[in-house]
Amino acid sequence: MIKELVKEDFATDLAQGAVLVDFYSKTCGPCKMLSFILKDIDKTYGEKVKIIKVDFEENPDLIEEHDVEGYPTLIMFKDGKELSRKAGLQQKPVIINMIEEAL
Repeated sequence: MIKELVKEDFATDLAQGAVLVDFYSKTCGPCKMLSFILKDIDKTYGEKVKIIKVDFEENPDLIEEHDVEGYPTLIMFKDGKELSRKAGLQQKPVIINMIEEAL
């Protein structure tokens, strides 16, 4: 399931299960390409992993809290703990590997 960030739910969403967080910008070309890859991955893994999109400009507090330095940045969480992180546009097999390691 892909969903836009709801700040009030963020901590709860991260606390349980596998969660892939996509820190992105609406004006970023690679972020837009990554969005298509995530939609494709969601078709296969949508029941197993939550994908949360966090707008870089609208959430400076979360950017700082998670030490995100640029966009796009993907962070894979399992039960609230960061497992892995990738900065920049990533190919589908790399993202699938991140998810598989969390499942």
